[in-house]
Amino acid sequence: MVVAGQDAKDNYGDILPKSVLESIKKNKVALKGPIITPIGEGFRSVNVALRQALDLYACVRPAKSYPGVKSPYKDIDLVIIRENSEDLYAGIEFEEGKSQTKELIAKIEGYSQKQIRQDSAISIKPISKYASERIVKFAFEYAIKHNRKKVTVVHKANIMKFTDGLFLKTAREVAKDYSDKIIFEEAIVDNMAMQLVQKPKDYDVLVLPNLYGDIISDLCAGLVGGLGVAPGANIGDEMALFEAVHGAAPKYKGLNKVNPTAMILSGVLMLRYIKEDSAADKLEAAVKRVLAQGQSVTYDLKPSRDDPASVGTQEMADAIIEKIKG
Repeated sequence: MVVAGQDAKDNYGDILPKSVLESIKKNKVALKGPIITPIGEGFRSVNVALRQALDLYACVRPAKSYPGVKSPYKDIDLVIIRENSEDLYAGIEFEEGKSQTKELIAKIEGYSQKQIRQDSAISIKPISKYASERIVKFAFEYAIKHNRKKVTVVHKANIMKFTDGLFLKTAREVAKDYSDKIIFEEAIVDNMAMQLVQKPKDYDVLVLPNLYGDIISDLCAGLVGGLGVAPGANIGDEMALFEAVHGAAPKYKGLNKVNPTAMILSGVLMLRYIKEDSAADKLEAAVKRVLAQGQSVTYDLKPSRDDPASVGTQEMADAIIEKIKG
């Protein structure tokens, strides 16, 4: 095991030690727990830094209904595929009031003939044909591999005609190569948010630029009961990193209270990635049984969050292990 984030800072003086990257590069696969990024120093996000350093360009976030998990929806089975390397998450920002920012504002005004308030901060949104092409290809290949029927590209090209416009144009070109295998659709991101709430079963695999993918994947997690049951994977051409979609909750550290489902289901994704499908099936089946029975589950999975019959993180994990043995 290797450590990153606040714990690494406290113990080793480094937010992202080289040993972390070296370990993942060596093993080609990793299961990562939630990481706390220190505020006001170093990386804006250790998670983003890991994805960029390892070129884990595809973020895969399934949203799947499990009996026993509270939700107004049933039988949801969506997969959100988010481009991981660019867009507003590329981290190209200029702080308000800095000389470089003022120079940039002046240049932009000269190029575009549009005025920008002098007290603005600036964030740059790069979207390339290269990154767009590889994430859309990844989405179609994922759909074929997992017997999915439709890929929907989500964008805001009606407003951002050159960035999102390039993403959409590239997706249309890639889709031509799969027209005999997979249905292709397009959706504007704000309308997509409404459609997912109204009729989520009309959708299958969604492929989106970075920021929209982050937002829509949380929306889809809400359809199936929340981030506590939302697994995730960050995949590149040579390696992959698996993690729960939810972030860190340091106030619960050491309390044996937090729902482990998302983390365990991320392990299921990892097992499938390394072609241990039988083990993945057994583990997922065990999780399903524990959730459906609703007895050995954490407080957030009970009908009432203050139910005295709720169990801790370790006890729920032990119940899942027992189902595998049984």
